[in-house]
Amino acid sequence: MTQLYRNLIDGEMIETAATLDVVNPANEQVVGRVPACGAAELDRAVAAARRAFKTWSKTPVDDRRAVIMGISAAIEANADELYRLLTTEQGKPHMQAQHEIHASAGMVAAQSTLVLEDVINEDTEERFSRTRRVPVGVVGGIVPWNFPVLMAVQKIAPAILSGCTIVLKPSPFTPLTTLRLAELIKDVVPAGVVNIITGEDSLGPLITAHPDIDKITFTGSTATGKKIMEGASKDLKRITLELGGNDASIVLPDADVAKVAEQLFWSSFTNAGQICVAAKRVYIHEDIYEPLSKAIADYAKTVTVGDGSQQGTGVGPIQNKKQFDRVCELIEDAKTNGYKFLVGGDVDPSGSGYYVPITILDNPPEDARIVAEEQFGPVMPLMKFSSDDEVIARANASDYGLAGAVWTKDTDRGVAIAEQLETGTVWINEFLHLTPFAPFGGHKQSGFGAEYGIEGLKEFTYTQVITVKRDALV
Repeated sequence: MTQLYRNLIDGEMIETAATLDVVNPANEQVVGRVPACGAAELDRAVAAARRAFKTWSKTPVDDRRAVIMGISAAIEANADELYRLLTTEQGKPHMQAQHEIHASAGMVAAQSTLVLEDVINEDTEERFSRTRRVPVGVVGGIVPWNFPVLMAVQKIAPAILSGCTIVLKPSPFTPLTTLRLAELIKDVVPAGVVNIITGEDSLGPLITAHPDIDKITFTGSTATGKKIMEGASKDLKRITLELGGNDASIVLPDADVAKVAEQLFWSSFTNAGQICVAAKRVYIHEDIYEPLSKAIADYAKTVTVGDGSQQGTGVGPIQNKKQFDRVCELIEDAKTNGYKFLVGGDVDPSGSGYYVPITILDNPPEDARIVAEEQFGPVMPLMKFSSDDEVIARANASDYGLAGAVWTKDTDRGVAIAEQLETGTVWINEFLHLTPFAPFGGHKQSGFGAEYGIEGLKEFTYTQVITVKRDALV
């Protein structure tokens, strides 16, 4: 019998008459059912969060930290169960699922240490003025399906540390691990401070439009982010949007081919390429293009695509049918246009599961869809370049600006290039590294606002300036 999961509202685990099926992308089998919440359940969750805010916003920050550390401890104590469930619903290999669960626990613990300090604006004989941070109120959090646990806790932790309360909506494709976490923290977090509800995509606009939600924090596609921004404008909700990316990796001619090939592969193909900051355009200097493209292709042939629960799997399935169809469409477009494939390119539609073979293209044109659009799948286009100025211009010729990377032995040259890239994050000689102590956010249509670090924590607050005129009434 398929397990029925419940939602967390006001400290209680609740069910609904209507439910949604959750499918394992490795075999297309239903692996769980979750509540299909609508306006009534949302109203109940928001009302609980509003009531809890009155007390939680005044709770000493050290007590809030203790609750956050309790969430971290619950994740770590149940990590084995959680990572296996995560693979079942999301598809990523066990090793990558383990990393997400442990990273979630660590991220929560680290964020609990952040401190929002008052700023002294003026301290004279005449006047004392300080700026403090006050919580925005009730937060609506909307989470994607690629890293469902990590994205959930990176919204929950700073929200409740700031003194806000939150109503969180997991993706309908990957709600199971988050709802299991809800069960584990039900008695750790005071009632109403964290509420987790599931529903169809139609629940998202209801959250955005709800009159008693003060802020929206969203991670997902740029197209959806634009709709959220429009909906939030009706009553000027605060918003944080972490949106799509078409991230460029630039490999300079002094890079060590043998050392960089495997790292470049995983910068694109970790989580089957379903990462907003994955390397989606790889520019290789013409002096080393041939040996490096061959080394990447040779390494790709050693990596197994399959069920993430099976030992030896390196790349799992695409998470859902809609995204699977889109990635297949991009590959088919490349074939129709006669682009050369170094590896992959043929999808077998006969089996069960949303599997796309590792696919690497050889120097497609800049205006190819496979280059110009965010693939969000196990597809890597490799392109040649000849000069720094040329590749900087090509990397920046995008509506997106989330992240990028430069690979070189000359770190000064790498930094000089990084400083000219129009992205929120640039890595030199590494990839996919995020820290809870540095802000993460995009430029251009990759969103605005920040997550992580002090800047991310500030997103959940207003500034308030208090000024005292000294000796005014004495």
